[in-house]
Formats: sequence, C-alpha cells, structure tokens
Amino acid sequence: MQVNGEKLVLTEQISLAKFLQQRQYRAERVVVELNGTIVPKASYDEIILQDADVLEIVSFVGGG
Repeated sequence: MQVNGEKLVLTEQISLAKFLQQRQYRAERVVVELNGTIVPKASYDEIILQDADVLEIVSFVGGG
C-alpha cells in the first residue's frame, strides 16, 4: 500500500477508520483520497484497506 507517497505493507486486514486511529489522525480533521476518489467520512468504518491501495491523507491545521 502507498500512503502519502510512502510504501507500507499491510500485515492484517484493517478498516480505514482503524488505520487512521493507529496513525493518530483525527478523522474530523482529515480528508482521505483512496485510489483517486475522495472517501466520505461516513464510510471510514466500512472500507477495508488492501495492499494495492493508494491512500492520500490531507490534514487540516488551524492557525492565524
């Protein structure tokens, strides 16, 4: 799997929601693109990541 340009190997099946949680992303502060398509937040629990997937995660940061 490729995440933000970095190659990773999935050792077990994992949902997108769990993957984000393990990597300490806050789901409410990210936008996820999976294989070229934006993923609705309501689908994060349902999507099971595959080793061939390409994932882009964009975090929003507040500031002033």
